[in-house]
Amino acid sequence: MTEIVTSQTPPILHGPSEKEKKYDRQLRLWAASGQAALESANILLVNSGAGTVGVETLKNLVLPGIGKFTIVDDAVVNEADLGVNFFLDDSCLGKLRSECCTKLLQELNPEVQGDWFPKEKGTLHLRNTLESSPNFTLIMYTHPIAKESLSIIESYASQHKTPVISIHSAGFYSYFRISLPGTFPIVDTHPEVDKTTDLRLLNPWPELVEFSQSMTKDIDALDELEHGHLPYVVILLHYLEEWRQSHNGQNPISYTDKTAFSKFVLSKARTNNPEGGEENFQEAAVAINKNVKAPELEPGVQDLFNHQISDEIELQSSFWVIAKAIEAFYRKHGCLPLPGSLPDMKAQSSVYVRLQSIYKEKARRDAQEVLETARVIASGKEVDPAEVDLFCKNARFVKLINATPTNQDLDAIYEAESANDEAAEAMKVETGGAFTLPMSNFFIYLALVATSHNLASTADDIMSGITNALPKAVGNERALQAAQEVARAGGGELHNISALTGGMVAQEMIKIITKQYIPIENTCIFDGISSRCQVLRL
Repeated sequence: MTEIVTSQTPPILHGPSEKEKKYDRQLRLWAASGQAALESANILLVNSGAGTVGVETLKNLVLPGIGKFTIVDDAVVNEADLGVNFFLDDSCLGKLRSECCTKLLQELNPEVQGDWFPKEKGTLHLRNTLESSPNFTLIMYTHPIAKESLSIIESYASQHKTPVISIHSAGFYSYFRISLPGTFPIVDTHPEVDKTTDLRLLNPWPELVEFSQSMTKDIDALDELEHGHLPYVVILLHYLEEWRQSHNGQNPISYTDKTAFSKFVLSKARTNNPEGGEENFQEAAVAINKNVKAPELEPGVQDLFNHQISDEIELQSSFWVIAKAIEAFYRKHGCLPLPGSLPDMKAQSSVYVRLQSIYKEKARRDAQEVLETARVIASGKEVDPAEVDLFCKNARFVKLINATPTNQDLDAIYEAESANDEAAEAMKVETGGAFTLPMSNFFIYLALVATSHNLASTADDIMSGITNALPKAVGNERALQAAQEVARAGGGELHNISALTGGMVAQEMIKIITKQYIPIENTCIFDGISSRCQVLRL
């Protein structure tokens, strides 16, 4: 016996790898799949102006381990740069800003590859750089930018279907704008956990009904332990059936009926115990409002089903193949595939595991049906089962970004934002300043856009640019204030404003690269004076 024990070596326990230790916290946010997408990404920054906000954005991408970045910037470091850019020092004076920033950024994370252009002073050819480099995952550029450079970037992005982010930071103001190549779907949106539960109480499948009936066949004769550990799913299924029998087959859908049904369920709890009640029946009553409801489509799913595919790339995409299969499933069954998750509840361990396996098995069957449907669709033969599983688990919360054309009617936006400002002023007067509503950041955006290609503009020049784009803004006090503030900045950046803006931009870029969480749509404007952001579709 001794020989047997000593000859058997226990398995070696492997702890987390060095990379897992290094990126532990972010892996909890976007998992290994998100990290892999990040590490395979290739980012281009076309830097201009004061050049701080773009580098701050890259900092927040280098730290979590972006694959590669390239900085295109022909500026030479001067004394002014040292005051606003933490990735430059005295040794950088007279050198290319792109080279110095690249090398110091790489010190933050040696695993990240970095490159810069031009290699020599005065030899920048943006078009050649783009054509000679591997395809970029995402391009960002900072204002003010030369019109020729902007045209080259837009042409490249259009040809290669590359997302583009423009960033402008001046004084206390900043904005960034995301331009996506067509409709951008997000499957793994990470909704709140309590919103993802789908117990299917009003539409149970045979195995769940059978399990419930076997546990409640003689519910009043159960002993204290068994009765006090009935899972609330079983409790609700049992008493829903009793309710329907006494209410002409109708479910308790209205608020009044739910309240009555909750009292009915609680009345069935045993109170002749030291606790004076049963926790599992309390759980059942609490779960009624969220889980006893008619199946309905979330707005995002309705948008998904209504979306008209017009792009050839979309037509060949596995996402849209699975989306069609999901829609076919919904039309057939009147509900989406079951996610399969089961919330925690009071129950005996063996009973909970059996109930959990019933939900998981149903989810597997639903996913298999969707997979079989998808593979019948043209271009769906190679659909990945793992992708189908993820889609089915998140089907209720799929989000389409950029699904509808962007509203370019500045007049309509001006009217809406001006009305909001008037309401805010009225509220301030009525309450004597005790309660205020936020003022619109739209006029900040207009002032910054007026300096998109010109570093040093006077307030009159900026105001002229605003009124050329939006004649209704003539004489607008908010527009004039924004123009004066942007002119006062003189194209200069404040490091704290650019650092904050860079953090926001990097966050949205990570969402786009990993295709997780929901990025903002279009434009985010930041007012550093009131410390407020506003997102607008412009």
